[in-house]
Amino acid sequence: MSNKLIQIGRRLAQALPSVFGVIVISFVLTRALPGDPAVYFAGDMADKESIEQVRQALGLDKSWIEQFTIYVRNLVNGDWGTSLSTGRPVTEELLTRLPASLELTLIGLGLAIFVAIPLGVLAATRLDSWIDHLCRVIVTAGVSLPTFFTGLFLVYVFYYLLGWSPSPLGRLSIGYLSPPHVTGFYSIDSLLAGDWEIFVASIAQLILPAVTLGLFALAPIARMTRAAMLGALASDFVRTARANGLSNRAVLVTYAFRNAALPVLTTLGMVFSFLLGANVLVEKVFSWPGIGSFAIQALVASDYAAVQGFVLSMALLFVCVNLLIDVLLTMVDPRVGLDE
Repeated sequence: MSNKLIQIGRRLAQALPSVFGVIVISFVLTRALPGDPAVYFAGDMADKESIEQVRQALGLDKSWIEQFTIYVRNLVNGDWGTSLSTGRPVTEELLTRLPASLELTLIGLGLAIFVAIPLGVLAATRLDSWIDHLCRVIVTAGVSLPTFFTGLFLVYVFYYLLGWSPSPLGRLSIGYLSPPHVTGFYSIDSLLAGDWEIFVASIAQLILPAVTLGLFALAPIARMTRAAMLGALASDFVRTARANGLSNRAVLVTYAFRNAALPVLTTLGMVFSFLLGANVLVEKVFSWPGIGSFAIQALVASDYAAVQGFVLSMALLFVCVNLLIDVLLTMVDPRVGLDE
């Protein structure tokens, strides 16, 4: 156990240069973007003197090196800055909005896994059948269609034409109050509070954006599952298991799928990271109050601290997800070590 903790600590230490690189790149790119925060927050009617006063108040009159030094020192002290557009600390904004994004991302990923893995397994075991062709069509559509187009199409069909879905305006329809905060996940918090009406309402709001993300994530998971299963089914140990008279179910589950699970798990980590990025567009389409919509508002306002906080939080989540995937890989196959 202690050896595994040491390996996890070593992995985290190896990720520090990458995180520092993200900090440097986000700092430079935010200041290279068009627009002047001082002009934006001073207002359209402000004169040059007023704009300069705002610039000095924001610390933008200093050189980039001085600004970066101050920024890194504040990060070390746990201060991610204050959002100029909301007036609240960036960490507070991110922690408030992160549960909404995670709830949407996890449910979308769960839907994708529920469909993609069985579909990939069936496609691999029934080559050139209608299931295999269906898998190829779904994979091609999932890769080709942008998430914002899929979201707008679902809204048009299920809300505008059919009227089956509630209005795509946030986590709850108008007239419902948020459940008592425990986890920040409305579906879980409403269950903990015993409020079934809020639970049903929150799930109804989640369906369309989660399906949008799920269709985006389904393609790479199904494709990798199919390819990994084809490789496992063609291996010598599977042929040996069949020759020993094992049932088809035992061969598929115990031998083929367990060995195919390694690349699938690796793909899940990558897909989760991609979903965090796709959340930005999906949250905008469905007016979802997550960190993606917060990042868009910050970009429009040239809110440096908020944009840098969003990028840094995504980098930290990416590191944590990759570490979790590495731990799961060692559980599935003990031959895989964390130090590899």
